[in-house]
Amino acid sequence: MGEYALLYILFAPFAGALGLIFVSNRQPLLVRSIAASAAFTSLIASLYIFYAYDPIAGGFQFVQKFEWSRQLGIALYLGVDGIGTPLVLASSILLFAGIFVSWHIKDRTKEFYIWLLILAAATIGVFMSLDLFFLYFFYEMSVIPMYLLLGMWGSHTKKYLEMTDPEGLKRRDSVGFILNFGSNSKEYAAMKLVLFLSAFAVVALMGILLIYKFSGLNTFDILVLREQANLMNIPALGTTLDKIIWVLVFFGFASIAPLWPLHSWSPVGHAAAPAATSMLHAGVLMKLGHFSIMRVAFEILPETTRELMPIAAVLCMFSIIYGGFVAFYAKDTKYVIGYSSSSHMGYVFLGMAALNYISLSGAVIYMFAHAMATGMLFAMAGWVYDQTHSRDIPSLGGLANKMPFISACFIVACMASIGMPGTVNFIAEIMIIVGSWNKYPLQVIVAMLGIVLTLAYLFKMMRGLFYGPMNQKYSHAHDAISTVDRLPLLIMISISIGFGIFPMHLYDVVRSGVDPLVARITRVVPVAEIGERLGVRGKSATPQEAGAPLAAHKATSHPPQVSREGAE
Repeated sequence: MGEYALLYILFAPFAGALGLIFVSNRQPLLVRSIAASAAFTSLIASLYIFYAYDPIAGGFQFVQKFEWSRQLGIALYLGVDGIGTPLVLASSILLFAGIFVSWHIKDRTKEFYIWLLILAAATIGVFMSLDLFFLYFFYEMSVIPMYLLLGMWGSHTKKYLEMTDPEGLKRRDSVGFILNFGSNSKEYAAMKLVLFLSAFAVVALMGILLIYKFSGLNTFDILVLREQANLMNIPALGTTLDKIIWVLVFFGFASIAPLWPLHSWSPVGHAAAPAATSMLHAGVLMKLGHFSIMRVAFEILPETTRELMPIAAVLCMFSIIYGGFVAFYAKDTKYVIGYSSSSHMGYVFLGMAALNYISLSGAVIYMFAHAMATGMLFAMAGWVYDQTHSRDIPSLGGLANKMPFISACFIVACMASIGMPGTVNFIAEIMIIVGSWNKYPLQVIVAMLGIVLTLAYLFKMMRGLFYGPMNQKYSHAHDAISTVDRLPLLIMISISIGFGIFPMHLYDVVRSGVDPLVARITRVVPVAEIGERLGVRGKSATPQEAGAPLAAHKATSHPPQVSREGAE
């Protein structure tokens, strides 16, 4: 499997989707079995690359390259480093879990699984791509399945269902209704998602095309572009062009993250989407923004990143606090979790903005941890909705009597989201807070307040759903009893707690990807290399002695890793 592991991970979902085309919806068990087999193949291969990845060697491993257009410099160039490997694993886990979360869907089952598999494959493709063309191609591919999954299998909000025209008839299909910003219909959510992501994707595309044009290299190869990053400084413009490109790339991809104030499409999309789609949306689709910023802006424009990343440090405060307060006052379960996700993505931007080994490693681990915790929450919100056909928290309550297993899992998921010790979220949050304190103390204080807010709104939602008097209207609700229903939750809980107790391999893998990236951005030169350039052997160079070599240093394709003690 080793040599072609990435191809198995990427193309197994596509092969499953292709195979489902030839199966009838009258064979639902066969449809589900094919989808589950494709997802399982991808998951096994993802686990293989995660544990076979060599953190000591670092760099991009399991590389596959297929030339697509020599004239344009485009190739299907796949590879994973310490940043991409855990995110590929998260995508495969959530796809496999989402197949079982959606096991009871009866409306056009085949079509649902086809689009779910394509959505997951598209996100995986972004995390693997070492070619800007295909990175953007897979990024845009993810929008199409989201639109269809929301528009066809999504659900309307309570506000939508209450909205009527003067004759008392529901205006569910009119253009005016879809464009009514207060309606929050599934059509409106799907349209808003597509318009936001497509518009800002064009902004990111402008930045990518400017990189291609002014690099003069006639290639979309990220590894070649990052080694020739100095060519991006056009003499006629100084560093102005660098900044323009960086801003286009950053805000173009930050919309999907989502960073305040570009976030409003995301909670609406969460609320309307079916459970499995919400899991992939919050778990990995939102991380495409952070990952693409790291892969494009951080790798190719490291000096501009060091200069302009304080923008993210300012905006992340609004993401954390605004998202937390809205989640606290929301009454729809999916809105609470959706705004919670928007708030928590601010922690990732804070870790990225601090630009040191601890904070950036914490940000990457947090992306993985958040995928598991939010995947659990959305899966259980979907179960409660399937049983009660309601997401209105005030009208629910007392469901723990009917759903002891779901309520127990919900507590674990809330603990993970808060960052309780024993979960991988705790490790990530501590690393972000500790790593960011020296550079951004105000933002760290805001982040700590955000954790308190998270505790408040998740406990409020948990109490509203599972405790207190139960509305007899929901007395027919029942717990997740079968293996199919319990398996996805048990998988995500095991991973969240497992990596929380035994985090070292995850940490080592992530650090192998973060170390050379931070070294490029902060212009850190290994001590041995500095001493060699100064003609000093056998002793460490002081920062003053190293100043001249540091200024002239250009990172190599595989920069030697700085020791952890020295880096920290």
